Amino acid sequence: MRRPSTHDAIVIGAGPAGASLALLLARRGWAVAIVEKNAFPRRKVCGEFISASNLALLDRLEIGEAWRADAGPEIRRVGLFSGQIRVEAPMPGARYGPKAKDGFGRALGRDMLDFLLLRAAQSAGAEIFQPCRAVVIDHDGDMQAVRIQARDEHFRGEATSLRAPVIVAAHGSWEPGPLPSQFEKASHPSDLLGFKAHFTGSSLSPDLMPLLLFPGGYGGMVLADHGRMSISCCIRRDMLARLRSKLGSGPDGRLSAADAVFRHIMASCRGVSDALGEARLDGPWLAAGPIRPGIRTCYEKDIFRVGNAAGESHPIIAEGISMALQSSWLLATELAGAPSGRAGREAAGRRYQAAWRGLFLTRVYAATAIARMALGPGGPALVGAAVRNFPQALTLGAHISGKTRTIPGLG
Repeated sequence: MRRPSTHDAIVIGAGPAGASLALLLARRGWAVAIVEKNAFPRRKVCGEFISASNLALLDRLEIGEAWRADAGPEIRRVGLFSGQIRVEAPMPGARYGPKAKDGFGRALGRDMLDFLLLRAAQSAGAEIFQPCRAVVIDHDGDMQAVRIQARDEHFRGEATSLRAPVIVAAHGSWEPGPLPSQFEKASHPSDLLGFKAHFTGSSLSPDLMPLLLFPGGYGGMVLADHGRMSISCCIRRDMLARLRSKLGSGPDGRLSAADAVFRHIMASCRGVSDALGEARLDGPWLAAGPIRPGIRTCYEKDIFRVGNAAGESHPIIAEGISMALQSSWLLATELAGAPSGRAGREAAGRRYQAAWRGLFLTRVYAATAIARMALGPGGPALVGAAVRNFPQALTLGAHISGKTRTIPGLG
């Protein structure tokens, strides 16, 4: 094993939460290490939409202009596609900028966004260990030691030890692992599994982001960068099993999970079939999960958590990237003024958790309520009928989900 390398903070995971936190801390003069198990750029299951409420933060991270240069068109309308129902309503604008102009969210592929953030963190001075996997976290006096392993096909590369007083879990919640901050693997019929693909040649209106409701699941569509249309969805494990059994075999003897989900959505949402009738798949379907919506402890066992590791809403409200970026801003703010030592970290953890809940509880609860309605018996039809009679509910839902909420300290 190589000689331990010492830093002020070690961030495990280089998605939007981890890379933005590392960037913010490095700009404050911290010596930061980022451990990321995958090589970039890489595609990832994600809706890819970023609300306009994050524009001030992107500018503070000094990637705002680069993001604007590549992101898709402004999303000025929110919609619902369910069965034969197609409903649209205005997307609420966020107040941002010296002239308080209305702003609207846009979408950028995760292959581009994550690379952009990580490159900015590295330019700010963060040290990148990639592709490497964190396999053990041990206490070492007032420091903590993270053993990482260079990744080959079986994660059997040379081991290295990193030391820092501050450890941040930014590894998401979908994949199990050996770290105290990771979750045990479990399988339940009600699990929601995530799927995502890009298409080109879609006829989806450029400024529209529809919510998709179908039996056993929900999803969304949005036009992202370079003409790519992103479609992402979640479906119950038991529904997916029934679909694969019902739809029969594919060329290899069994219909793939992604093909079964796509056929189901196309048959269940006329708006989707209309938008993708002449479209072409751009790259393979991706799958991940199960997703783990809920509120977790932001600081536990001397490890801070950001992004989905800290807590996540149902993706039905398309706020995953926003919550990742904003949670990192909250944590960086608390860490910047925290005294050294475990007592200082614990106090910062308490303040961070209070700030996290103050900013995110409403959207987590709102997303849970909407998802339960959508996933319940007859849910798509009931929600569709209600929204058809009251389209303003879509605009109201965008407000409640946090798409116009100012980030503390960035107003």
